[in-house]
Amino acid sequence: MKSLVSHTVKIIFFLAVLFSASYSQNTENVISDINSSDTTFTMNKSPWGAVARSAIIPGWGQFYNESYWKIPVIWGTAAWLIYNWVDNNILYNNYKSLYQSSELEYHRRLRNFYRDQRDKFTIYLGLLYLLNLVDAYVDAHLFDFDVNENMGRNDFQLNLRIKLN
Repeated sequence: MKSLVSHTVKIIFFLAVLFSASYSQNTENVISDINSSDTTFTMNKSPWGAVARSAIIPGWGQFYNESYWKIPVIWGTAAWLIYNWVDNNILYNNYKSLYQSSELEYHRRLRNFYRDQRDKFTIYLGLLYLLNLVDAYVDAHLFDFDVNENMGRNDFQLNLRIKLN
């Protein structure tokens, strides 16, 4: 068994070295590309500008980055979290006043439960706000990223499929 594992590792290592050598760059092309390139890359969108916009109004950074579909997701999630926070706060205040007037253990447990639920929704709302800021920053950085299928490669690809059933 150890011999089989050892041979398998050696074969995989050999194939990795073989394929990495076949994909190596040609130094003549690299030198000519460096000499012919006089332009520098400039970003179209400012990441910190997107963060500032999203900090002022959540979703504005996504609008700036032209990711329009994310705006209703952010606002819808925020509305749902705020609705649940308000609902749990009302129930917390109701059971708080009931507990103060009756001193029953049942009312105390429900008061604590709804207070904890309200506090969790506060944390979730804060995390949504931070996620909104991080998304605006990352989306602005990746705005100019080319997702073209070809990407200028005309060489072959090695695919491996293993049927597991």
